Amino acid sequence: MKLQSLWTRLRFRFSAWLHPRMVYGFRRGDGVLLKRTRVSNMTRVEHGHLLQVEDNVYIGHFNFIDASGGLRIDEGCQITNYVSILTHSSHIAIRLYGRAYLDHRSHTGYLKKSSHVGAYSFLGPHSVLMPGVVLGKGSLVSAYSFVQAGVYPDFAILAGNPAKVLGDTRDMDSAWLAEHPELLPLYEAWSSD
Repeated sequence: MKLQSLWTRLRFRFSAWLHPRMVYGFRRGDGVLLKRTRVSNMTRVEHGHLLQVEDNVYIGHFNFIDASGGLRIDEGCQITNYVSILTHSSHIAIRLYGRAYLDHRSHTGYLKKSSHVGAYSFLGPHSVLMPGVVLGKGSLVSAYSFVQAGVYPDFAILAGNPAKVLGDTRDMDSAWLAEHPELLPLYEAWSSD
């Protein structure tokens, strides 16, 4: 187990010297190999042992995935590029304490909350998910959106700073399914759970 973990870390580090690329196969903290999950060698995953990720997930280039507070990413999610998923934040505490921040161990204003990205969700480039986000399945977060802590419904389209629910991805999907009815059973297999 430790040798496999070391190999995974080394593989990501050495591949970074070459160029950004997708690495197929991701080993979770519990040792399970996710053969269909792709993670860029240029994405930073912190506290990977607290990251519960499922298979068939895509995590693109130059992302910051912080699992220190607990993070779950369900099957089929796409995390594009330059995305930050946070489960802790010290920005309030640092403002409150100023220069004395490093002189204290327990901080008022320090946020640490688990987050969850629902199945088959899409996170657009440069989006930020703050600690405590629970994103429903089939959701879409538009590029440059800032998603504050909260529970968001299944199939939500979120956009803005702060992000607000602006629509439902099922409306978008219905046109595709009408044109390709053979895909309806596949879509319903995950969407009606």
